Amino acid sequence: MKRALHCVTRVIHFCYGHRLAGHRGKCRNLHGHNGVLEVTLGRPRLDRMGMVMDFERIKRVVERWVKDELDHKMLLDAHDPLAGALRRLGEPVVRLKGSPTAENIARLVYRRARSRKLPVLRVKLWETRDSCAQFPGA
Repeated sequence: MKRALHCVTRVIHFCYGHRLAGHRGKCRNLHGHNGVLEVTLGRPRLDRMGMVMDFERIKRVVERWVKDELDHKMLLDAHDPLAGALRRLGEPVVRLKGSPTAENIARLVYRRARSRKLPVLRVKLWETRDSCAQFPGA
């Protein structure tokens, strides 16, 4: 029998622009999203205060990083020729390894949280109210 986990989720709202260079659909054009991240942490036991983790710590570690590094910035593949051009124009650009899909952004936030020693189980990014990506998958 699997041991039950206690879980908490912090929701983070942020805005970003991107394009999927080489995509055949309309997402090949520059456009923006009001993204909603769900960052879920879990532990088999609660701490001495009866928490998985204080929401303030999640806010301080993950939300602050998202706001500082991704919010209101253009997320582009490092090889996208627009990345350099936009930077030269003074636009805030974040160059990613790979296409800035919802899947890759969710993985980026997950890895950042894990690197900060948070017991993150999953990160879900709602790109629109109808579409989301989760890392890791089910």
